[in-house]
Amino acid sequence: MIRKLLLGVLALVLIAATAFFTLAPGIAERGMNRVVAGQRPEITPVARALHRRLAVADLHGDTLLWKRSLLSRSDRGQVDLPRLRAGNVALQVFSSVTKTPKNQNYAANTGETDNITLLAIGQMQPPRTWGSLLERSLFHAEKLRVAEAGSAGALRVIDSPAALDGLLADRRRGVKVTGALLSVEGLHNLEGRLDNVDRLYAAGFRMAGLVHFFDNEVAGSMHGVARGGLTPLGRQVIRRMEARGMIVDIAHASHRSVAEILAMARRPVLSSHGGVQAVCRENRNLTDDEIRGVARTGGVVGIGYWDGAVCSVDVSAIVRSILHVRVLVGIDYVGLGSDFDGAVTTGFDTGELVLITQGLIDAGLSERDIAKVMGGNVLRVLRAGIAPLP
Repeated sequence: MIRKLLLGVLALVLIAATAFFTLAPGIAERGMNRVVAGQRPEITPVARALHRRLAVADLHGDTLLWKRSLLSRSDRGQVDLPRLRAGNVALQVFSSVTKTPKNQNYAANTGETDNITLLAIGQMQPPRTWGSLLERSLFHAEKLRVAEAGSAGALRVIDSPAALDGLLADRRRGVKVTGALLSVEGLHNLEGRLDNVDRLYAAGFRMAGLVHFFDNEVAGSMHGVARGGLTPLGRQVIRRMEARGMIVDIAHASHRSVAEILAMARRPVLSSHGGVQAVCRENRNLTDDEIRGVARTGGVVGIGYWDGAVCSVDVSAIVRSILHVRVLVGIDYVGLGSDFDGAVTTGFDTGELVLITQGLIDAGLSERDIAKVMGGNVLRVLRAGIAPLP
């Protein structure tokens, strides 16, 4: 009797474990990466034709965080290769998210807790990723390379100006290929060591945000507790990144950190995903002075699509933010930074980016300026920024 009872308990444990590992990650993502019906412009044949001619580029997507195939169309989330192709995306930046605090919010968080550990275990990632933030990023890089290898040439990892030039040349010849560039969301994955910048670079990372939702050993976060500036390590990291050819991303950084980064920058700086406070007064969004600072470096402000970035999920709100940057510093310094698959709710997925093209047409922008916003500006900055210093 006791043996039967123990076997029964073991069977229930196995069933529960199987259900957890099989179902929980998908359930979690469905609740976090949602697409809802916002106000949409009516798509015209003119917009569809123009959109097909564009080289579209997006500065930020968190798809590598989730356990699903990048190569197959999914019934959840906002990005996969079929939808990137449907949206005519030439280049998608894929970020590595390695740690997020429990009860995450825009106001104030500590780095004492972590949601990603349970997700890594639940998604059955390699055990080396369970306790190491650096290993989580290296796993994300491997995951992207595996997708590239299995894509039959449809997905190409970009890690040099020559690779980017080749991608765009192939697309102009009609080759159906989408580029992918690796980034980091928060350099807490350095685990306090400067030489880990070199390990990230060797793995293919060509861009990095210094912080995410909490202060770390590199800089203060806009959503941290102290919200300080750059640390001595942070200054060393920026110089190492600039020399290597890794672009500095100020998204999520505290105002003090942003000011100090812009003051010491020798290469273009960008804000990969967010908004502008003049349109959406949220602490994570950039002030006009910060936008001017990014423009002075020759960088780009990537406009997001979710409520925290533009105070809406409507296309018109995204366009308003783009137009604000255009009026403030010029059309050359604004681009797309969706934050797709980053636990955000948006009004469309990446397969429907023609909606933004239509919104920009309706706002009166010329084809030349639309081409810059939809990808030209981002591609220019990426090409310049991923070249190592001589």
